[in-house]
Amino acid sequence: LQEEYRAVKAQFDALKSRELKLNMSRGKPSKAQLDMVSDIMDVFKTPEDYISDGIDVRNYGELSGLPAAKRLFAEILGCKPEECFIGGNASLTLMYDLVSKGYTHGLARSEKPWCRLDTVKWLCPAPGYDRHFKITESFGFELITIPMTPTGPDMDLVEEAVKDPAVKGMWCVPKYSNPDGIVYSDETIARIAALKPAAPDFALMWDNAYCIHEFEGEFVPFPDILSLCEKYGNADMVFEFASTSKITLPGAGVACFACSEANMEYMEKLINVQIISYDKINQLRHVKYLKDKAHTLELMKKHAAIMGPKFKAVTETLAREVGPLGLATWHDPKGGYFVSVNTLPGLAKRTLALCKEAGVIMTSAGATFPYGVDPKDSNIRVAPSLPPVEELQQAMEVFCCCLKLAALEQLK
Repeated sequence: LQEEYRAVKAQFDALKSRELKLNMSRGKPSKAQLDMVSDIMDVFKTPEDYISDGIDVRNYGELSGLPAAKRLFAEILGCKPEECFIGGNASLTLMYDLVSKGYTHGLARSEKPWCRLDTVKWLCPAPGYDRHFKITESFGFELITIPMTPTGPDMDLVEEAVKDPAVKGMWCVPKYSNPDGIVYSDETIARIAALKPAAPDFALMWDNAYCIHEFEGEFVPFPDILSLCEKYGNADMVFEFASTSKITLPGAGVACFACSEANMEYMEKLINVQIISYDKINQLRHVKYLKDKAHTLELMKKHAAIMGPKFKAVTETLAREVGPLGLATWHDPKGGYFVSVNTLPGLAKRTLALCKEAGVIMTSAGATFPYGVDPKDSNIRVAPSLPPVEELQQAMEVFCCCLKLAALEQLK
């Protein structure tokens, strides 16, 4: 054991001496992806190009978005155009705004604003998206961890939890979940759509961020959650979110939410107080560039050609360096933006501290759990998208060495 420790420590010292500066902390598209779509900025040539369905997009108006943008998102999501609200560049802003309105005003079916309740609880499938958890934590909600399974959240626990009227919502990333890359099964989705929460204003936050984001294989069709919820008498329960952040330009994309007509009417009244209209020029820019679902899927294949080799580099390095030692297991997703690695208990924080020491920055240990606390200290989110493959291979070499070193330190 001491001999192996000395060998791995020597490897770590050699890697550290390279003075690497590699950042894999967030799921950012790479420069190659951004360069590929930067011609989106060239779609307007003449003043007439700014007219869409008779609407001059340079002016005020159209609070809920351009009809053409609604048609585009509806086709991608599989819902109806009138169910879509087109916002600014970030779906996270729309999610925060919805939770905030529930807190200050209540949702359409709320008896009173959530700020007037003694306790508000929120279901958080984990491992999950840290920014989701931060939103509800920032309002003082009690976060309840729901373990993820290979088919989605543990629905036995969800169905039991929603019997509590204080439970006001649940976060979901249903396709290529963040970070596990799990696609919810049809059975799980049906059970979610058929939930009977005790809270009449329970909000199913359906963040379909990776709805068309395959990097291996063909596009995988996905059920329309709005029509399913309506089928089970829950039309007003769900809010679906999506954006073009990983399709075009993350800093200058377009986001939307989709919901029932009753929810849309209520939300528009509240949103109309804070804004006259979102950036319709950018909405039309995306309509002209993406055109329709078929054309957008062709663009996603170009993204996949860049992303696929990166994910392969991650999983192949893990299989070669870590797999035979039994130090960790990991998911092998076919889409999305992350690889979720589960180390033996107690190794995640130390592994990432060693990575940082060697010049590789990754998502903080515990970030994928509510309150930033991973009870097993084992889950690590790997974000392969930003670095070139050559740098990614170096980063994974560092990661695997650090995991081995952390394990040896634990055994000493």
